[in-house]
Amino acid sequence: MIERPPRPQRAESREVVELKQIKAAQPELASAVDMQLALVEMQRRVQSRVPLPWISAEDAWLREQQTAGRALIRFGDIPLEWTDFRLTLRQTADILRRFDALEAADHAAIITLARDGNALEPIVSQWYNATSGVGGQRPDGPAGLEQVLVLALRPFLARSVEVLMQRVDLAGWAHAHCPFCAWEPEFAVILPSGDRQLICGRCSALWPFAAFTCPFCANAERSRVTSFTTRDGRYRVYGCDACHRYLKAYDARNAARPVLLAVDTIATLPLDAAAMQRGYA
Repeated sequence: MIERPPRPQRAESREVVELKQIKAAQPELASAVDMQLALVEMQRRVQSRVPLPWISAEDAWLREQQTAGRALIRFGDIPLEWTDFRLTLRQTADILRRFDALEAADHAAIITLARDGNALEPIVSQWYNATSGVGGQRPDGPAGLEQVLVLALRPFLARSVEVLMQRVDLAGWAHAHCPFCAWEPEFAVILPSGDRQLICGRCSALWPFAAFTCPFCANAERSRVTSFTTRDGRYRVYGCDACHRYLKAYDARNAARPVLLAVDTIATLPLDAAAMQRGYA
């Protein structure tokens, strides 16, 4: 019998390599890195199975939405295959629970919800419509449900963003919320040109925004925005002295790689503590 050669191992993604380097250099972040690695690998597997959707919206409607500052992705534009999404929701909840990022009671309730397809679909639809500007109230549910929904929906939403990125010009978008799903920014990147882009905390899309305007309260007084950096200059924090919220950013002006949301949010965890010590939330 001829033995088959072993299947070559799949090359690790840039995100995985960078996360492992953070874990080696900063052992105190090991647990956070391990959770992120589990989420990244799970989302990567899911997204590879999700097809690019056919989004039938006409160009005139997309322009109208942009002009009005409304989200471009409707719930029906997200390529959700419900069996796959229920599995993704359960796996996301399991990962968060394994690393104590989700309470046991919330985890149990979310797993029960994920198994009941008839209950899950209207809840996800209602939540997305309520949080993307369509209207309505957020649905009732376990305290940790929104965090799990954000992470579980990301690989599906990202496919819709891929399609619409080819059709829209975001140069004129001046709003602080995501042009695609209307979620808040989670992070930012300073481009080599010095311009700043915000990064959505739900679909990971990027869009341009004024460098020293607070995306949470629109404060544009530069004297009321406190900015400080890490020693190596790789990361920056913008703290707003009007609303007392803050946003972290990756400075790509002298960087060897592009921003990697899954990596940079973990690498900057010590900056969260520094920002909070200064009174930002």
